[in-house]
Amino acid sequence: MSEENVPPGSVSGRTAVPLDDIDRQILAQLLGDGRVSIRALADQVHISRANAYTRIGRLVAEEVITGFTAQLNPQRAGLGTSAYVTLMIDQNAWRNISRELREIPYVEHVTLVTGDFDVLVLVRTPDNSVLRRIVLESIQAVPGVRSTRTWLVFDEVRGRGAVWSA
Repeated sequence: MSEENVPPGSVSGRTAVPLDDIDRQILAQLLGDGRVSIRALADQVHISRANAYTRIGRLVAEEVITGFTAQLNPQRAGLGTSAYVTLMIDQNAWRNISRELREIPYVEHVTLVTGDFDVLVLVRTPDNSVLRRIVLESIQAVPGVRSTRTWLVFDEVRGRGAVWSA
C-alpha cells in the first residue's frame, strides 16, 4: 500500500493519537474552514452537535488540534520578505536556543533538523533591512548559535498536506 493511500492515524507512532473516520472528517472540515460553526460541522460529518463538541474538545485536550488561527498572505499583510535561516548550534543547546528564537519578532517557525545544519528558521519581515537586523543582531546573538546562513524566498505555494477524509 502506498503512503498516499494510508489514512492518517492508521499507522501508530510514538506520539500518535488514535483517530477514527469521524475524527478525520472533523479535521478535514476544520482545516478547510476553521470558522465553520459547530452546527454546520455536525451536519457535514453526520453527527449530533453534542458529539461534535465532545470530539473537538477531546482533539484539543489530546493536542491533535493545537489552536484555531487565521492564515495570512504575508505579502498582503506587510511581510514582503521571507527567508529560511539555517543555524549551526552547539551540541545540547537546542532547548535554550529554541526558547530564545521563539521570542524574536518575525520568527515564524523553528525546527530542529538533521543534515548539513542543525536548525531551520522561517523568518518573515517587512523588508530586507529588517531581515538583516533580525539575522545579524538577534539570531546570531543567541548563545549557542555558531553560524547562520540565509536563504531568501522568491516565491512559495502551499502543498496539499495530509488527506484527512476520503
